[in-house]
Amino acid sequence: MAKKRPQTKGKSHVSSGEIPVVGAREPCPCGSGRRYKACHGRAAAHAVTELVQRPFDGLAGEGDWIALRELVPAATVKLTLKESLPDGVPSVTLATVLPMAWPALRRDDGSVLLGLQNDMSSGDLSRDLADTLQRALTAEPGTPVQARRAPADGPRLQDLLDPDAVFEPVVHTGFEFWVPDSENASPEVAASLERANAAAIATVKLSGVDAAYWCETPEKNHLRWVMPYPEEELLDALARLHAAGTSSLGEGTRLVGSFRAHGLTVPVWDLPTGVSAEDVEKPAAEFAERLTAALASEAPLTVDERRARGGLTNRQVTLS
Repeated sequence: MAKKRPQTKGKSHVSSGEIPVVGAREPCPCGSGRRYKACHGRAAAHAVTELVQRPFDGLAGEGDWIALRELVPAATVKLTLKESLPDGVPSVTLATVLPMAWPALRRDDGSVLLGLQNDMSSGDLSRDLADTLQRALTAEPGTPVQARRAPADGPRLQDLLDPDAVFEPVVHTGFEFWVPDSENASPEVAASLERANAAAIATVKLSGVDAAYWCETPEKNHLRWVMPYPEEELLDALARLHAAGTSSLGEGTRLVGSFRAHGLTVPVWDLPTGVSAEDVEKPAAEFAERLTAALASEAPLTVDERRARGGLTNRQVTLS
């Protein structure tokens, strides 16, 4: 029979906020005598595996947060914090992507760029981003912030950002926002910008409806629209419109399906190559009115509507 491991009864002299991360089978740094995975590692493991389905819920512009995370190649947004910015930090800007896939960057002038499309270590994207933002605010000017696992009890974006501030994405044609003076950038930076710009898909945010983004691809254009409604209700409403022949955005356009991203549903339309973002502004606004009416209907789905709903469900993909 295996001997019982003696337990250390002495109290820890290290607060939980100071416990460093060690190997799962190593002794916990708190001094309890237990392995890390059975002591303070439990909270860290729980934070890594627990997935927060809607990490941007409660933030202004939730749909745009999702679009910038999943759909838009190059965009920035000015962020407003609840508290005053630290001395020497003139501004904080959210960016879809940063050079070298840095999580964040403190520029030479002290301003902060926070990257959104990086891989995150836990199941709560909001907590990871908040941890990166806090570290960027105190980083040395001219240095990037490296990735790390966010503390399980750390703040989330909802704790740091002003909920009443306007969230206004600015979509760019390229990544020149990476450097203040792109025309005089070094050859290495210029080459990096050229590669990134070549890979970016032309994207435009519609002005007449929320969180809808037109994009151009070689074969056809698309409209991808992040919608704030509960998924089941939205699919019912889309099915009603599809069965009635009113789910398109004009001649040659077609609702082809949807995908899930961070707790919300994103319908997707195929558009002919010649249909621009400006062309689809009015049809999108008219569709929004039809969708509102369909969402308000409480009538059971007809046979045709159920068939349409099944088709939409079969073409649904989960991104995150």
